[in-house]
Amino acid sequence: MDLENKDEKKAEVEKVEETTAETEAPAEEKRSSRRGRGRKQKIETREEKPESEWTERVVQVSRVTKVVKGGKKLSFRAVVIVGNQKGQVGVGCSKAAEVIIAIQKAIADGRKNLITVPIFKTTIPHPITGRSGAGSVMLRPASEGTGIIAGGAVRLVLELAGIGNILAKSLGSKAPLNAAYATLDALKNLTPFTEVAKRRGLTMAELLN
Repeated sequence: MDLENKDEKKAEVEKVEETTAETEAPAEEKRSSRRGRGRKQKIETREEKPESEWTERVVQVSRVTKVVKGGKKLSFRAVVIVGNQKGQVGVGCSKAAEVIIAIQKAIADGRKNLITVPIFKTTIPHPITGRSGAGSVMLRPASEGTGIIAGGAVRLVLELAGIGNILAKSLGSKAPLNAAYATLDALKNLTPFTEVAKRRGLTMAELLN
């Protein structure tokens, strides 16, 4: 009798194990399929996001203090240059209690203050000097293959503006913010050849010849 009871119990256990294995298998398949669908959806959403044509370069992040009634208030100042390398560039400056927030605010400020640069071939139309505070920057056109002869913040502004060949020299103050604003001032005051031709009553071919 004991043997028969043991055999019956074993048979019942085997049936229970089979039924649980059958029910667990489709559940695991469903979970794996759901995971696969989730991954596919994530990949699709990542591919749908277009790449931005704007490029941001951080020139300087400095620690600044403000003296208030309770003592000194510490914050960070970020200087960022924004451009699309197609003739549009801007300089942004902002302060915040954290570095990341200061950079984000500076990027937004730079996009608000964009200017359009009149590029002739791969250089500027004529020599010009820009000023900002105690700093000034001198820009000169260059022939093909010269490259950007400049350094620091001046070079970053010219690169993000889309200028390929130019000669530049920073005069006066060497502060990155002053140099960037002076370069922006020079690029903003450039006169394109089309406007000069209209003033003189000539065509572009006659003006260039």
